[in-house]
Amino acid sequence: MTPSGVETALSGPERAGRVFLIGPMGSGKSTVGRALAARLGLDFLDSDKLIEKRTGVDIPYIFEKEGEAGFRHREASVIEEVSMLPRLVLATGGGAILDAGTRQRLASRGTVVYLEATVEQQLRRTRGSTHRPLLQTEDPRSRLEELMVVRAPLYQSLADLTVRTSRRKVACMVEDITTWLLANGKVS
Repeated sequence: MTPSGVETALSGPERAGRVFLIGPMGSGKSTVGRALAARLGLDFLDSDKLIEKRTGVDIPYIFEKEGEAGFRHREASVIEEVSMLPRLVLATGGGAILDAGTRQRLASRGTVVYLEATVEQQLRRTRGSTHRPLLQTEDPRSRLEELMVVRAPLYQSLADLTVRTSRRKVACMVEDITTWLLANGKVS
């Protein structure tokens, strides 16, 4: 780990020009993703927004009608398709990594950046959100803690680069990610 809070994993096969952001809800994947894509001159896509656009309904409605399993199936399908696009920054949903096929596709098709966030940070950033079905519970903190027990090891094992997001400005995170990507030949 470097002093700036960036930790790297071993390099994988050549996957230049595609950057996939993973991490829990509230970690800043969409915000950082947009800024990173602009900085690198890449296209930006958000898998959750693509699902909503294609279905014509929001994610809570999909959860209500199809359950989490139905949503995850749609999510895996969208990621299967768009992860092949060239010159892309893709913000994935927090639970996208639960699907083994999705993990394999992300790892083999691009550079995976884990935006690591504490439960406290997630609570601050998601407070009052009605757009996050998994948090529609009496105790959002406990729910986030439960999710992290399952998901954190998956995020960590998949990441080529881990960036801690707590108390960091978007511009600083984008600069750290850009520097690492360029130094490792992941973008040009």
